[in-house]
Amino acid sequence: MVLVVDAYAPLVVAAVLLLLLLAFAFEVRPPEVVAIAAVALLLALGILTSDDLLKALGNSAPLSIAGMFIVSASLVRTGLLDDFAGMVTARAKESPRAAVAMLLALVAALSAFTNNTPLVMMMVPVGIVLAKQLGEAPSKLLMPISFAAVLGGTCTLIGTSTNLLVDGVATEAGLAPFSIFEIAPVGIIVAIAGVIYLVVARPLLPDRVTIASLADKADDKRFTVSVAIEEGSPFIGQAPASISAFSRGDRRLIDLIRGQSSMRDNLARTLLQAGDVLILRCPAKDLLTIKESASMRLAGPDDEPDLIALTSRTSTVIEALLLPDAQIVGHRFSDLAIRRRYNVHPIALHRRGSNLRERFENVVLEPGDTVLLEGEHEDIDRFVESEKLVNLAEPKARGFRTSKAPIALAALVAIVAGASFNVLPLPALVTLGVAAVLVTRCIEPEEAFGSVDWRIIALIVAMLAIGTALEKAELVEMAVAAVTPALGGFAPWVALAAIYLLSLLLTELVTNNAVAVVVTPIAIKLAVALDSDPRPFVIAVMFAASASFLTPIGYQTNTLVYGAGGYRFGDFMRFGSPLTVVVAVVTLVAIPLLWPL
Repeated sequence: MVLVVDAYAPLVVAAVLLLLLLAFAFEVRPPEVVAIAAVALLLALGILTSDDLLKALGNSAPLSIAGMFIVSASLVRTGLLDDFAGMVTARAKESPRAAVAMLLALVAALSAFTNNTPLVMMMVPVGIVLAKQLGEAPSKLLMPISFAAVLGGTCTLIGTSTNLLVDGVATEAGLAPFSIFEIAPVGIIVAIAGVIYLVVARPLLPDRVTIASLADKADDKRFTVSVAIEEGSPFIGQAPASISAFSRGDRRLIDLIRGQSSMRDNLARTLLQAGDVLILRCPAKDLLTIKESASMRLAGPDDEPDLIALTSRTSTVIEALLLPDAQIVGHRFSDLAIRRRYNVHPIALHRRGSNLRERFENVVLEPGDTVLLEGEHEDIDRFVESEKLVNLAEPKARGFRTSKAPIALAALVAIVAGASFNVLPLPALVTLGVAAVLVTRCIEPEEAFGSVDWRIIALIVAMLAIGTALEKAELVEMAVAAVTPALGGFAPWVALAAIYLLSLLLTELVTNNAVAVVVTPIAIKLAVALDSDPRPFVIAVMFAASASFLTPIGYQTNTLVYGAGGYRFGDFMRFGSPLTVVVAVVTLVAIPLLWPL
């Protein structure tokens, strides 16, 4: 049923697109949710049909992107990426400063063939260790790692999901599919120039404090102690936050357990009752063994006999990063019962440049958050592994099937070689590669399909459907007709620069995949209107849509290092602005030289 008259369809679709971009920019809801809602609205209005949705699902990009997620995950599970990370850490022992250049170059090279998110996830702990060896804050290295991954991803067609999506949209518009290394000449030049900037300009980065610095130094041995409040205790009826015995010297109150519930977020208002259990962190000098059993009593003045230790254990404090597929994303610590399930205590949360220490248990967790965890090493490892977090304290090997590493590598090489010689279309090659790593058990099915970021896939499919709506409403033709007279009197490179700048601006405001779908058709039709080759214009969209260096939200890996490095929003603008100019100039000079306009 058509609810919108054809004459008004362009206005309606334009309004929906504007609302969509605003919702992206202001993060009203997750991008995939906003995009799906926009598709639903266009379906309800009769502008899109079920056939249009099937057309979006039939695009080659979602299949290729999902498959590359799985192939990349097999490289992680077989330990191949760990081996590369080990090369950097080994070099760091001999020459830490040379290891920085090696690390960034390695990240750029690997990101040309693997998914950026797991790569950055594995290299962030390496960067933190390297920063410590250099006597620097992690903020001096983590942003360059993310940017190096972005730069390297522009070197091949499979380097980023954006490249694959632009290729899919361009192919549907009638262009010949891009070969896997077609954009490599420009990509390599851009990557080299960018990595040189990252190495040379690192002093511009600030020294930022992360939540790990809120914890005691790892060398200072600490104990987590559970103490009970007994009948007749003078502390009954008092708020634990106001009792000096719990915060004297190096002691710190972590939690209050009443029954099976944590009262940590109400320590200032909760009054102690008999039977309450307090969780304290204190140095070894505050513990005194009273008999051969496990019972302990806190050492201190005589006015503390009411604190009877139930258990004590050595504890460690680490900082963990929440990935997009972390099990606890979208939940609150207050609802997760982590203390009971893992014997691990969340202490603080870092988000968007702020360290949250009070009432963070009621905050809904998001990808890119970093959390300070306290507990025994084994308990923390179990929690991090089960919930799919990243321990930022150490570059820990994640490969469980190292004997399968040659198979996983062979699958990736076969995809690249097959695409280079046009043996089969890329989606078919990726499917064969996925089958190879699954059948040979380089990765288990649950791990493989769990490694796919289905939110990105949902966003891409939804945006492809919205792209169809733009096409049906002829909005692209209208936009091109409006700007062609203004650009027609200039050389074609001016139009190329305009497309690049439009893509770049939108990428920093919304998601790069949305930019790929919206701007690629405009670039093609504008080139045709100006009697130019559309191919260099499409390549400009690829590079600009990936060149997100100005904000932490334009690219997923930027979001990951945002919290891990303790950055502020403006840090990306200050360090990323010169890089944005470098990449833009190199790209806009190189493209016309290699693809005449």
